[in-house]
Amino acid sequence: MTTNQQGACMRKPRVSGFSLIELMVVIAIIGILASIALPAYNDHVRKTRRAAGASCVAAVAQQAERFYTTNLTYTGFVADTTICEPSTLDYYTVAVGSAAGKNYSITGTAKGKQAGDSACSPLSVNQAGAKGPSATCW
Repeated sequence: MTTNQQGACMRKPRVSGFSLIELMVVIAIIGILASIALPAYNDHVRKTRRAAGASCVAAVAQQAERFYTTNLTYTGFVADTTICEPSTLDYYTVAVGSAAGKNYSITGTAKGKQAGDSACSPLSVNQAGAKGPSATCW
């Protein structure tokens, strides 16, 4: 047997798989993507809950207007939040701030996980349709 033939018989088998370095690079990339995606997702969820809260406040304001049409006063108006999506009430407390004569104020105050949205809480609307705290929150 020649030396070439002996070398061919003693080859190491091919090993397939990932090295530790390759695995760590993949984990680092996944970590970077997660650090970007998670805050964006949380912001989207917060804005979605805020939109649902604003919708509930607007629905209660419509109730107030129907009450006024019937009674020609807002005095005695009581909000019925059962018209709101039940999951919305987990994140917002909707209440009549004041209802007297020809004026009313309805507020939606963030609570629970949504309480961190302090720039847009409480959401409010009055008889003139003025919305607060800012138009960007609605």
